[in-house]
Parts: sequence; C-alpha cells; structure tokens
Amino acid sequence: MSTDGTFTYNGGKVDPGERQNLRYGISETYLGDPVRIPVTIINGERSGPTVFLSAAAHGDELNGIEVVREVAFEWDLSNLAGTLVCLPVMNVPGFLAQQRYLPIYDRDLNRSFPGREDSTSAKRMAARIFDNFVAPCDFGLDFHTSTRGRTNMLHVRADMSDEAVERLARAFGSNVIIDSEGSDGILRTEATRVGIPTVTVEMGEAHRFQRGLIDDALDGVESVFAEYELLDTSAVRWPGWRTVIDDANEKTWIRADAGGIVDMHHERGSLVREGERICTLTNPFKDDNVAVQAPFTGLLVGVLENPVVYPGNPLCHLVELEPDVRRVVEREQTAAIEPKTE
Repeated sequence: MSTDGTFTYNGGKVDPGERQNLRYGISETYLGDPVRIPVTIINGERSGPTVFLSAAAHGDELNGIEVVREVAFEWDLSNLAGTLVCLPVMNVPGFLAQQRYLPIYDRDLNRSFPGREDSTSAKRMAARIFDNFVAPCDFGLDFHTSTRGRTNMLHVRADMSDEAVERLARAFGSNVIIDSEGSDGILRTEATRVGIPTVTVEMGEAHRFQRGLIDDALDGVESVFAEYELLDTSAVRWPGWRTVIDDANEKTWIRADAGGIVDMHHERGSLVREGERICTLTNPFKDDNVAVQAPFTGLLVGVLENPVVYPGNPLCHLVELEPDVRRVVEREQTAAIEPKTE
C-alpha cells in the first residue's frame, strides 16, 4: 500500500473508494495463451488494514470459492475501513481440470509459495500471486477443504506461537484450532514468515458447495472483520466452546491396517469415547469384519467419505479434548439428539 492509501500491483492500482475486478496473468498455456486468475480489490474510503481472502489453491476445493465471492459481491462494503483483496480461484489450471494439483507435472501450488520468478512453473505462478496480492497485505485467511474422499469439520490451522496469528485464529471463532507451524511452501506459513499473519480455514470436502459450512465460514470472516475494525456492523464471535490442539499426543490420524470396504459409524464433528467403534472394515463377503476403535475419547475433526481403502489409508482424524471442553461438547451433542417435548 502507498502512503495515500492506494493499493498497487504490477500493472495497476486501486484508489481509496474504488473497486476493481481483474483477470491477472500469472502464466501461459502450452499454446502461449495467458493463464489468468480472477482478483477483486475493494479499497475502502476509510483507512484500515489490508486483508486477503484466498481460495482454491487446490483446484478441486470449492467451498472457499463461494465464501470469497459472497464477501466480495454480496456484502455491503460501502463503509469498509481498509482494503480487501479477494482471490477466489488461485489455481485456475487445476480448477478448470477439477483436480487438486496443477496439471503441469502435478505440482502443488500450496507447496510453492512465496515462489520464484526464475524457477518451476508452479513457483512462478506462486510468485506472481504472492508478490502482487499477498505481500501488500496486513493479514490473510486462506480457505481449503479436505482432499478428495475425506471431509473436515470447520476448523482453523495456525501457528499459535505467533501472537499476531493467534489473535487472528481466535477472532475467526471456530470451535477447533489446530496449532502447527505449517510446512515450507504453504501460503499461511510463508506469509506469516514475512510478517503477514495468515491462517488456514479447513471446511468440508472437495468437489462441492456445502451451504452450512459456507455460512459458518462467512460468520468467521465477519468476526475477523469486527476484530480488526474493517466493518463496524458486527461483533467478534464466541463459538460457545473452543479447543486448541497444540500437542502431537492430542491428535492422531487413524489408518486402516487392512484393505477393504469401510462402514463409518460416525460423522465429522462427532464425539467418540475410548474403545468405541468408529468404523468397521469389511471384505466383499462380509465374513472378516475388523472393528476400528477409538484409542482415546476425542472429536472426529475429519472422516473418510470414500468407503474403500488400502492398508495405510487414513480413516479419520481424531483430536483429544480437555475434560471441561469435553463436557460441554457432550452436553451439546446430547441436546441435539434428544427428542423435544411440548
């Protein structure tokens, strides 16, 4: 951002009080045609922070696309204090092919940030996105879903050792925050390293819009905007209960020890107790059933959707809860299944 509040990128600028929709070139196809990503920049008349909302770094992860589009085009941003940079589809080649990775040697765009202009195709794309639309920002929210065949409950992934990231993660207002620094090349990791606090928001599954999760994520964005005073029409959200998973012993991926067909007995977000059957592995004849039990009492943050597995494939993502949080979750889930009386 310039000193007069103008947002600038290589090839253009957006003055205070202006909105700009553009298709920004980040690469070229085999035929030499441009690869362009859609970008919307809303620069408020009032001064404030610059924030990016990004989605579809993995081309088949669609829920976040709708979150970013609705904020950009359905919210009343006439009184915005600051600048909003909306990147609804970063991985355009993957989006067009409806696959997770760039269809150019199957490279992962979300392992390529901050990128390099003289490196691989993925890192060149990442550099143009990062340098033009992430680097000028003060913080960011990057939306993802689980990979194909699995689904996640809404949660935030963040490096909670960074105070600025912790503030952002808590402001989003999700029940679950998974504390991790993140791998090299991930957008949130690389942005945070250069002083742009960023969190990943995980929600649902690939290849679909899931309205309930989209609405919950929009509530989270509204809460963040209230925390940083971008909008003065909302309040910071308290989700009712919250757990921060910050120890390797408090979370585990449970994996299949045998190949077969999976009968999942619980949905994402369910509380399961130690020793309780999470799912059953069977063969085509149903004569060799294998029960998969919870190693501890915890919350199913993610579960398998595709009901077939090889040995070693993940079945679910289980996180342990502190006793006081577990009691709140137990009451909440019990109330949800109890019949209502007049």
